[in-house]
Amino acid sequence: MNTKIYPRSNDYQTVYLNAVVRNPAIVVGDYTIYNDFVNDPTQFEKNNVLYHYPINGDRLVIGKFCSIACGAKFLFNSANHTLNSLSNYPFPILFEEWQLDKKDIASAWDNKGDIVIGNDVWIGYEAVIMAGVHIGNGAIVASRAVVTKDVPPYTIVGGMPAKEIRKRFDKDIVDKLQELQWWNWNIEKITRYLPHIMGGKINELMK
Repeated sequence: MNTKIYPRSNDYQTVYLNAVVRNPAIVVGDYTIYNDFVNDPTQFEKNNVLYHYPINGDRLVIGKFCSIACGAKFLFNSANHTLNSLSNYPFPILFEEWQLDKKDIASAWDNKGDIVIGNDVWIGYEAVIMAGVHIGNGAIVASRAVVTKDVPPYTIVGGMPAKEIRKRFDKDIVDKLQELQWWNWNIEKITRYLPHIMGGKINELMK
């Protein structure tokens, strides 16, 4: 497990996320990085994980070796307003004003579940990931995309709302990568095979 905050000497814009998050409802895998050239990247929880209130019990789960660009946002369920009501107004949140029961406050929004990000995912500049979305291993989310639906593994998505642009690799390579799960190898093995990972030599990884 990596424990240091900054991966590079004299670079205070890039952090290992699992070294700076404190909220137990945010789980981040080893070597996942966040870069922020506008705000302090150590304040990721405050600036990037939005409407994430304990009362709702939802989680942000991010895998290993992910790359998250400046300004990416994770927008949680409490940002929603329920569509079951005849009104858009969040009456349960203002329970004192309307003599409602505080225990029903979560009925003000629709709960779509956790946000789950796989391993080796690249999330671009100012992308927004909505509540309930699952993003598969190796996927890429383009800059300023708004992701409202699940993203399959090794798929590039972009736009508002985000749509598939293309697959990164053909199905055979994707299947091999999903089987290998190189991100779960020990660091010595990853280091040994790094030239093949970086060089795109999938057959060398299968040996």
